[in-house]
Amino acid sequence: MTALRLPFILMLAGVLGLAGCSVHQPVSLYQLDSGSPAQPAQSAGMAVLLGPVTVADYLQRETLLQRQPDGSLQASADGRWAGSLSSDIDQLLLRQVAGRLDSQRVVLAPATVGFTPDVQVLLTITRLDSGEAQPAILDAQWRLIDRRGQVRDNRIIHLQEQHAGGTAAQVQAQGVLLQRLAEQLSTALKPLANQPPIAEAPKKQAAKPVAPAAEQDKQPKIPMASPIRTDMEVFRF
Repeated sequence: MTALRLPFILMLAGVLGLAGCSVHQPVSLYQLDSGSPAQPAQSAGMAVLLGPVTVADYLQRETLLQRQPDGSLQASADGRWAGSLSSDIDQLLLRQVAGRLDSQRVVLAPATVGFTPDVQVLLTITRLDSGEAQPAILDAQWRLIDRRGQVRDNRIIHLQEQHAGGTAAQVQAQGVLLQRLAEQLSTALKPLANQPPIAEAPKKQAAKPVAPAAEQDKQPKIPMASPIRTDMEVFRF
């Protein structure tokens, strides 16, 4: 009886071992590649406020999504983001734009007290994904606001990058798309570096004060005519 139970126990142990391996498969963690941006040297370069950078709601998760041929999205079974994708995007754009503008004065929103930017970048990313058989695609829109609060540029961007198909290749392609976005953004920012200073508003002339009533009474007045008297007498009879 014991001899019959031994193969069954061994088989059961093997099945449980295989199940354990399938449940505890290692999951790879991925971060966006920011490339090799130049280290900015100018401490008094162009002042840029980068943000707010708004990322689509479906990207606000740790799961790495895969675009399917029918357009749907499915969670990746072997990979996820190592932290916040939004933070990775912010840092990638910051380093790329600062390096391309050669300026240490590129900061992420919100700005610190006392920082007056030459330009503020309002950026919205509505799509950033890929699939095993689908290219990496980036859809975004930016608005550039100058120091006077006027919109100097408004642009809608669509970028696409092919890849080898694996998860790592897809993440690399998405990083390349963001680097290309930063390149185009920096090109649009450079002409706004030499803005003329804002002229101070002219001061209004102070109104002349009205003299009080007491001082008005002291002003000379035109004398009134009075009858002239003579020494002639009039006699009546």
